Amino acid sequence: MRVFSGVQPTGTIHIGNYLGAIKQWVELQEKNECVFCIVDLHALTVPYDPLKMRDLVLEKAIAYIAAGIDPEKSIIFIQSQVKEHAELAWLLNCVTPVGDLTRMTQYKEKAKKFKQNLNAGLLNYPILMAADILLYQTDMVPVGEDQKQHVELARTIARKFNQRFGETFKIPEVKVRKIGAKIMSLRNPAKKMSKSDEPESYISLFDEPEEIKKKIMSSVTDTGKTIKYNPSKKPGISNLLTIYSLLSDKSIEEIEAKFKNKGYADFKKSLAETVVNALEPFRRKRKELLSREVYVREIMSQGCRRAQVIAQTTMQDVRKKMGLI
Repeated sequence: MRVFSGVQPTGTIHIGNYLGAIKQWVELQEKNECVFCIVDLHALTVPYDPLKMRDLVLEKAIAYIAAGIDPEKSIIFIQSQVKEHAELAWLLNCVTPVGDLTRMTQYKEKAKKFKQNLNAGLLNYPILMAADILLYQTDMVPVGEDQKQHVELARTIARKFNQRFGETFKIPEVKVRKIGAKIMSLRNPAKKMSKSDEPESYISLFDEPEEIKKKIMSSVTDTGKTIKYNPSKKPGISNLLTIYSLLSDKSIEEIEAKFKNKGYADFKKSLAETVVNALEPFRRKRKELLSREVYVREIMSQGCRRAQVIAQTTMQDVRKKMGLI
């Protein structure tokens, strides 16, 4: 199967991003053809510093590789360097009803947050995402829970296009983790972990051990002392149990049994140690890659060339179907 997914270059990659999406990518690349993109065009829809964008893109490329994406097994590239993304996005704009876009949850949330920068890009964001996916004749899209609605729209757009112009695009399947699709904030377990919140609310993939320990020990739990998974009644400890389970490859039931007669402090100390050990290889690899910028940029260039071969083949068919050749 061909797998496609991507992450914006802005902001810090935290364990919510990793557990919800990137960890899946690492697993999927072993037996599938994977295409992973740094979606810099998407990042332009909210205020950003143009002078920092180049460095942010390089930083995300390093993060991908450090987290386990293997350039020998997967295509890694920068979205804006394959012009077919923008071209297909415009063509899909012409078959997508505006009503479908205004119903998107993320658009409603960002429209409230960025009232002074309510640009058309925010509204059309899901169409560009659909173009990203459909351009590569994608079979599966591994994403976090918050992007599921956008993939469903991509499926709808593909069907509309195929019905109007003939069979052109594959209808992609969305892959969301059953456990860990949405990792919650360490400071507010009722809210999703977000890189836009205070640093204490999330753990960066490259935080130093002391930072990790401090954040986990001060994380919000619940009343009582029982270490039991119950998201509705005990959201804080349930969130920490999910993180522990996914990073240790132990079931939640095993972890509950391990801490049956122990309190939150013992649990948090063990969790902190687990997180530190799980992220150590990522920190080590990142430090190495930071000194090898030419090597990382060459990986991006090779990935771009490989991505263009697929993208150009798709666009030749799309143009023909739409009467543009």
